[in-house]
Amino acid sequence: MKNHVQPVFIDPTTDEGFKRLFGDKINLINFLNIIFRGRKTIVDLTYRDTERIGVTEEIGKVIFDLVVQISTGEEIIIEMQTSSQSNLKQRMLYYASKVISDTAPKGNRKAWGYAIPEVYTIVLMDGFHMPGGDHKTYFHDTCLCNRDSGQIFYEGLGFIYLEIINFVKSEAEVEDELDKVFFMLKNMSTLKTLPRIMKSAVFQRFFQLASYAKLTKEERTMYDISLKRKWDAEAVRMYQQEQVEGLEKQLGGLEKQLKEAKKAAIEAKQVAIEAKAEGQHQKAIETALNLKEMGLSTHQIAKATGLTIDKIEKLK
Repeated sequence: MKNHVQPVFIDPTTDEGFKRLFGDKINLINFLNIIFRGRKTIVDLTYRDTERIGVTEEIGKVIFDLVVQISTGEEIIIEMQTSSQSNLKQRMLYYASKVISDTAPKGNRKAWGYAIPEVYTIVLMDGFHMPGGDHKTYFHDTCLCNRDSGQIFYEGLGFIYLEIINFVKSEAEVEDELDKVFFMLKNMSTLKTLPRIMKSAVFQRFFQLASYAKLTKEERTMYDISLKRKWDAEAVRMYQQEQVEGLEKQLGGLEKQLKEAKKAAIEAKQVAIEAKAEGQHQKAIETALNLKEMGLSTHQIAKATGLTIDKIEKLK
């Protein structure tokens, strides 16, 4: 297990760190406005005390179910979570669909007219990759669109994935506010001071709340437990990855051996065919010489041995 050296700032990708930073309404509004990149302007939000089916069975997951008020007066339901899990895409689709179905009235749906809210699922992915991803893209903003043209079919069902493991920019390479969010999420727990690029009030608030020294004794205990849980999960993932890589290496070695054996078998078969052909040819020559000594005509010898007349005539 890793040695626990007291940090300056907490890890925002632990359960307790995530809840502390994003359980702050102002922080969360600022965060959402950055990742929506001007497409929506959020002015207020309400945390709903809602528990989704299956959530309590999964360890290492935090979900914020929010009712968000945007500048146009609409309401958007947003779920945020951090976890490593199988069937990630299917689960996110399930949770989003559950949110939508829960808004439907028990009756009189004709009058309701299926006026469903916009639903966005936002996932912070720490230490694991997007299934089927390219391992290069770190921000995924997905909605329903036409497969051929790419034209948006319906924007009100969105999935935003922050694939933190793919973000490799240094502080000097950070380009915009979105990059700053990624840099903060990935590096906060190892930083000693507030980075120069994060002097704005938005990020100062994040780092003030992330100060380990400002945690109460109880909060530190809860955070340390959460951090240990993350380390344990990382150790399990690393072990599983090593097992998979070892198996892939073994399979790769077997595949190479099979290819080499197949190649050797083909070459051996070709050598045997050539040797057989050569032997048959030599036997035909010996037969032709014997028949020639017996006084048979060239045409008769050719017919008997399969050799050409020209070849027979040259035999001595």
